Amino acid sequence: MTYRHGVSRSSTYHPQQVVLTLYGDYILHLGGEIGIDTLIKLLANFDLSQQAVRSAISRMSRKGLIKVRRVGRRSYYSLTSHGRTLLTEGARRIFKRKTTKWDGNWNIVTYSIPEKTRETRDIFRRELAWLGYGPLSEATWVSPYDMTKEVNELAEKLNIRDCVQIFSAKQVGSVNPKSIINWGWDLDKIHEKYRNFVQKYQNKLKDHQKRLEAGEVIEPSECFVERFHLIHEYRRLPFYDPDLPIELLPDNWLRPQAANLFNEYHDLLARKANEYFDDSFNKCQSTKRTQIVHSKTLPKNAKKMAMMSRVSPPRMGAKKKKEEESLSNLS
Repeated sequence: MTYRHGVSRSSTYHPQQVVLTLYGDYILHLGGEIGIDTLIKLLANFDLSQQAVRSAISRMSRKGLIKVRRVGRRSYYSLTSHGRTLLTEGARRIFKRKTTKWDGNWNIVTYSIPEKTRETRDIFRRELAWLGYGPLSEATWVSPYDMTKEVNELAEKLNIRDCVQIFSAKQVGSVNPKSIINWGWDLDKIHEKYRNFVQKYQNKLKDHQKRLEAGEVIEPSECFVERFHLIHEYRRLPFYDPDLPIELLPDNWLRPQAANLFNEYHDLLARKANEYFDDSFNKCQSTKRTQIVHSKTLPKNAKKMAMMSRVSPPRMGAKKKKEEESLSNLS
């Protein structure tokens, strides 16, 4: 069964977004490979035509995100190492939020990158924002977290190490640290996104609970679609919110409430959503299922990620690589 109620919302999604989300939430968990027929069937739930799915797969292949294996006339698609890195690093950013208490130090990055390499300079700025830095001025960025290692790795990768300076400093004077936060980050914009998410999904959660209490049988296909929308919208929030320390944020900051709401609604939808995907996956015989790692055997951080999203658990201690530019092209 294909769920059709409310599919108009998918018109706001790029087909590649939907494909990438499907890989991250389901396909990696089942061996990482899926047949094109199964993809077409699953993505019909989001009002995507066969042609749209095939075109999205073709573009993602050209970008080096997925690769194809052909068996006779059938095609099976899996993520490349680049695509897998993109998803696992994105999952870390989404589900492994910073909780460190602020130590009172500011990590300051300044740079002087020549105009002739302005493209590199623009990339460096985007990557600083991805790491959670906010601009105090055009060439001075600040973070309440010590990200020296990550910035040094970034500068080395971009071949601008001699152009970048990093300082650790304590603030002196009478300026409230929260003023620095308001200067470097648009808290109103971030808070508005959390507020919209909470308002929307509080109502959805309550409606779902009422239907269950009334004895209604909710179809697995509906849970599959609703879970997709929930995850797809929640995973956007960390790209706006740098996880600033709670003591530097307004008292009514909605990040904790949004996270709790996501967890509760996700748990309510997960069993039937997974049931629908597994049924579609097995009926089309897309690929042989690999052994599924049970979450109870995972380390604490990886366990949380496996519970929240069907992404293969990361190797603990693996070197982080930020792929914000590639991901932003799909989101």
